[in-house]
Amino acid sequence: DTIAEALQNENYQVDTAHDGLTGYEHASTGIYDMIILDLMLPKMNGYEVLFSLRKNGQNVPVLILSAKTELDDKIQGFTTGADDYMTKPFNILEVKARIKAIKRRNRHIATADPSTRIVAGNMVMDRNNRHVYIKGKEISLTTKEYDVLELLVTNPNKVYGREMLLSLIWGYDYPGDARTVDVHIRRLREKIESNPSEPEYVHTKWGMGYFFKQ
Repeated sequence: DTIAEALQNENYQVDTAHDGLTGYEHASTGIYDMIILDLMLPKMNGYEVLFSLRKNGQNVPVLILSAKTELDDKIQGFTTGADDYMTKPFNILEVKARIKAIKRRNRHIATADPSTRIVAGNMVMDRNNRHVYIKGKEISLTTKEYDVLELLVTNPNKVYGREMLLSLIWGYDYPGDARTVDVHIRRLREKIESNPSEPEYVHTKWGMGYFFKQ
């Protein structure tokens, strides 16, 4: 309620839900710019909510705000499909800053030149609609997964270090660390590669970073 009031004071339109099941129903039937999600929720925990949303193709940005502070919890959050993760106790000013950072990234995406289709082997990337197909089957990617893939695909054979990807995709003011990139690359490979351990598209240059092989 405190977060909702603070955001409403910033002229955001806010819906609230006090259990995971209600939140999932809201997210499944409504149109939202962002979801702020707790993990320790009754009826349906936050991980289950996020997993179900991503499984059903909901790619709305999700900011996890949780008392779970262990690295494994953060990694599980990112692996399940979160775009950002904050731990309690939090400062509402930082919450607002994270939200604005996500809005800026999405606004940049919306105004970018949506040039054409890109075909690479069995993969087709439709930049107009931000859709990706493998062997004709649409692959459901989160906002960040798509952003990473688009950057690599449109700059083939160029190696991007983790810090560079973190800056370009998450923003220079993103307070997370480079392991966020590794989690998203792993999750991306699991979705687009037939054998993630022997990738066809997103490769690793050991000691340097990641690149898309043309």
